[in-house]
Amino acid sequence: MSTVALPNWSPTGVLPPIDAVDPISANRSPYRVSLADLMLRFGTSKERCAILDGMLKYRAALHAAGLVTGFQWIDGSFLEHVEHLAGRAPNDVDIVTFYRIAAGDTPDIVLARNPDLFDRVKAKENFKVDAFIVPLDADAAFLVAHSAYWYGVWSHRRDYTWKGFVEVDLTPAETPAIELLKTLPAAGGTP
Repeated sequence: MSTVALPNWSPTGVLPPIDAVDPISANRSPYRVSLADLMLRFGTSKERCAILDGMLKYRAALHAAGLVTGFQWIDGSFLEHVEHLAGRAPNDVDIVTFYRIAAGDTPDIVLARNPDLFDRVKAKENFKVDAFIVPLDADAAFLVAHSAYWYGVWSHRRDYTWKGFVEVDLTPAETPAIELLKTLPAAGGTP
């Protein structure tokens, strides 16, 4: 997956949805970034690092359940300058995981490995992740409908401000991010 650099927050405190200089360029939301880049950009406070830690544990649990191929769309107040906008830290991170089931697995087998991953309330309690799941092996009409739905929901704030969000690969190859988190000053580490 080729990645892009994340733009700075807009004056309204969100990721811009497009490149204002070249609005029809491919450099637009969802911004495909590495997990490390996401962590470096948004791991700026103790609260944000705790959310990132939960997100990494959630990803590890998905991997252990057999979900290792796909990508995640990441959004919510975690990607906004909510400290400035609302005077508070983010509470969680919103994630839609688009996944493929490995050969030999079935949805029932994956679910049985860790049912809590597919329970939005438990995922939030256990990982600080507001979790949603979309199977990439579904039929095309289902995928188009769910992609359009999530893009529509996440491309705007509740006050109708147009905003961007990010995409990271689901691969376990991104696991070294756990070590990176420990080095972030906001997490108590030293770079």
